[in-house]
Amino acid sequence: MTGRADIRPDSPSEPAAARAVLRPQITSLPADGVVRCLVVDDESSIRQVIARMVRHHGFTCLEAESGTAALQLLEREGEVALVITDVRMPGLDGLALLGEVRRRYPDTAVIMLTGIPDIEVAVDCLRAGAADYLGKPVQIEELMARIRQALEKRRLRMENRCYQETLEIQVRTQASRIKELFLEGVQTLAHALEAKDPYTSGHSMRVSRYATATARRLGMPEDQLEDIRLGGELHDIGKIGTRESILHKPAVLTPEEFKHITEHTTLGERILAPLARDNPVVLRIVRSHHERIDGLGFPDGLVGETIPLEARVVAVVDAFDAMTTNRAYRASRTPAEAMAELRSCSGTHFDPPVVTAFLEAFPDPWGLPISV
Repeated sequence: MTGRADIRPDSPSEPAAARAVLRPQITSLPADGVVRCLVVDDESSIRQVIARMVRHHGFTCLEAESGTAALQLLEREGEVALVITDVRMPGLDGLALLGEVRRRYPDTAVIMLTGIPDIEVAVDCLRAGAADYLGKPVQIEELMARIRQALEKRRLRMENRCYQETLEIQVRTQASRIKELFLEGVQTLAHALEAKDPYTSGHSMRVSRYATATARRLGMPEDQLEDIRLGGELHDIGKIGTRESILHKPAVLTPEEFKHITEHTTLGERILAPLARDNPVVLRIVRSHHERIDGLGFPDGLVGETIPLEARVVAVVDAFDAMTTNRAYRASRTPAEAMAELRSCSGTHFDPPVVTAFLEAFPDPWGLPISV
C-alpha cells in the first residue's frame, strides 16, 4: 500500500460506555456473531485495528495480507458476508480482488478503503460492484454505519432473489395447474364427441398414439411430442358442431353437406383457442389436419411444406385409422390395404416422409389398428 493512513477510533481505549452506545446500532447483524467478515490490507497494523474494531461489534473476523491470500482464504473457509479491503496493494490489488469476489461470491458485500482518495478509482470500484468506498482515516462510527448499510443492501438483494425464485416456482405451479384443468376440459369434450358418434369411438385416442409414434420416428423433439399427442386426441373436436344426420349418413354427402362437415376444422380451432393459447401446435393440428400436399385440402388450401409438419403427421394417421375402422357409409379396409392406399397417395394427398415414418413406426399391419 502506498502512503500512510490511520484508522481513528473514537477513543484509544474504546471504553465500555462507547461500546454500549455503538452495539445497538448494528440492527442488521445477528447477536450470536455468526456474520463473518474478511479484512484485507497489506499493512498489518491497519488490518489488525480494523479487524479488532469489527470483532468488537459482533463479527467473526478473518484477515488476509493480500488479494491473493484473501482468495485462497475464501476458497478454504468459504463465503463471507462482508469483505473490507484496501484498494492499493501489491500484486492483486483491491479492485482486482473486488472483481474476483463479485464473480465467485456474488452475495458478498465489499467495502473499499483507501488512503489516497481518487474519484476515478471510486467510480471504478462502485461500477465494479463495491457496496461502498471510504477514504482513510475513517471513524469507527462511520465505518460501522457503512457496514450496516452494506449488509442491509445485501439482505435486501438476497431477499429479492429469493422472492423472484419463489415467484417463478408459483408461476410454474400455476401454469401446470392451468394445463391440468385444460386437459380435463378437453377430455370431457372428446368423450362428448365419441358419445355423439359411435362410429368414431376410440378414433381420437388411436390417432393420438399413431401421431406420437410417427412424430418420434421423424425425430421431432420430446417437448413437442406431448402437444402432438394432445392435438391428435383433439383433432376432430369441432365435429361436436356437426349435424348428427350428416355424421351418421350412410351415403355419399351432398356438396352442401360436405361443406358443413369441413367446417369442423375451423370450429374446433375456435372452441380450443381460449383454452390452448399456450399450445399453438394443438391449434395448428386441429385446423390443418385435412390439408393436402397438392393444395386440394381444406380449410385453407395449403400446399406442401406450408402445411405445418404436425398437421401433416395427423393427416396421414387420421386417414389410416378412418380407413381401418367401420364408418356409417362404408365397411373398414384391412390395415395392409390402408397402407397401400397411403403409399399410392404419397406426394399428392400425403407428405412422403411422413408416410414413410408411419410405415416404419408400425411395420406389422397385423398388429393394427391398435387397441385403446
